[in-house]
Amino acid sequence: MCLGDDPHCAAFAEHRLRYRRDMEPERRAFLKSGFFATGGAAAMAAGGLSLVSPALAEAGARMGAAKAAHYHLPATAETVHWGYFSKSLKPQVEIASGDFVTIETLTHHANDDAERMVTGDPGAESVFLWTKERKGVARRGAGPDDAKFGPGGGLGVHICTGPVAIRGAEPGDVLEVRILDVTPRPSANPKFKGLTFGSNAAAWWGYHYNDMLGGKKREVVTIYEVDATGGRDWAKAVYSFPWPGVTDPDGLDHPTIDYPGLPVDHTRTTRTYDVLKGIRVPIRPHFGTMGLAPSEAERVNSIPPSYTGGNIDNWRIGKGATLYYPVAVPGALFSVGDPHASQGDSELCGTAIECSLTGTFQFILHKKTDLAGTSLEALDFPMIETKDDWVLSGFSYPNYLKDLGPDAQSAIFQKSSIDLAMRDAFRKMRQFLMHAKGLTEDEAVSLMSIAVDFGITQVVDGNWGVHAIVKKAIFSERTA
Repeated sequence: MCLGDDPHCAAFAEHRLRYRRDMEPERRAFLKSGFFATGGAAAMAAGGLSLVSPALAEAGARMGAAKAAHYHLPATAETVHWGYFSKSLKPQVEIASGDFVTIETLTHHANDDAERMVTGDPGAESVFLWTKERKGVARRGAGPDDAKFGPGGGLGVHICTGPVAIRGAEPGDVLEVRILDVTPRPSANPKFKGLTFGSNAAAWWGYHYNDMLGGKKREVVTIYEVDATGGRDWAKAVYSFPWPGVTDPDGLDHPTIDYPGLPVDHTRTTRTYDVLKGIRVPIRPHFGTMGLAPSEAERVNSIPPSYTGGNIDNWRIGKGATLYYPVAVPGALFSVGDPHASQGDSELCGTAIECSLTGTFQFILHKKTDLAGTSLEALDFPMIETKDDWVLSGFSYPNYLKDLGPDAQSAIFQKSSIDLAMRDAFRKMRQFLMHAKGLTEDEAVSLMSIAVDFGITQVVDGNWGVHAIVKKAIFSERTA
């Protein structure tokens, strides 16, 4: 259905007017707020603490147009790239600093139950189209075109919408991305009106897989239900099934989940209902994969995260959070995907509740020339800011594409460890406390031990992650 984004639609003008009218109250609220007016996140930060100083906020505001624009980027076969980031991708939209973009994202696991997550949804149907004649999105992953299972060979799995180019962004700048809203994508099938669904795959890449009781390895998919209206803040399991093996439309067999978007034939599945009976899973809608294009390679596998973000898989990257990214290529080239209804730290079995979402974002560009002496001056990794916390992302290899050489995209899956990720998180937090907060090394080390929480972000994305969380309230009486 046209949402005011398809100029070929016979009712385009009407749909566009309706979309703009629907978005106007939300947009006006943000434009009037101190959050927007300052050009920084100070208004939402506890005690007024933010990584963006008033001077830096003012400089960022000067980068934008006099009046911010609001764009809508749907998820279709023409607007997504599947399984990779690339510095050569053509932008789907180019914006100015300060502009807003509402971006639709699709889970790459929607075909685990196409009846609930694809049927009747034109955008999803165009992306997941796969017949003997053609695929809606042929390239899936960063691997070679002649891979055994199809283009990409599964080396990268996430459906990413974008990229969004930020006018004037250059290497050395920092891009501030504010997540203003996150909403579930309702099922388009009339049978499931008012509901959204997601899939959790306990898969072969999960941390548990080689440690199953009795040594019986298996992949099990569990389908979850979410209230699309937002009236219920928890998800419940609907049913589960062991992976049945898939013969894809090209006639290739997939005994495991080894290629993205495989269409599950449910005449071959054995469903178990009443799984996790009586258990309510709190939903924490967020984007598992969100970031900028790196500069080191032409196509970069979407699975391992790195210094420009990507597949961080931290549930804190949701509504109200702000992300700061170092810009590596002209235009920054922001993309987002891998939407989740909920996930625990570690993402232990391989996935979260993979569930299609729509996000509204605001983008603020901070130029390198304005960063001197600020908290963002030395930023060389993706950093998360929430109302109450600063969250630093540590990885086994901070920039694995550079650290591991020409074979980095395969070597990273053999070399990751929690120890390395913990060491990186420690070093980043030490640098942050010393540089941004003016502590000595001894003060920083003491504070980290008594007041900073280190947690396992994920152990399934090749470049394993440990995050470090420090409360803003600690510094409420200290001059930032």
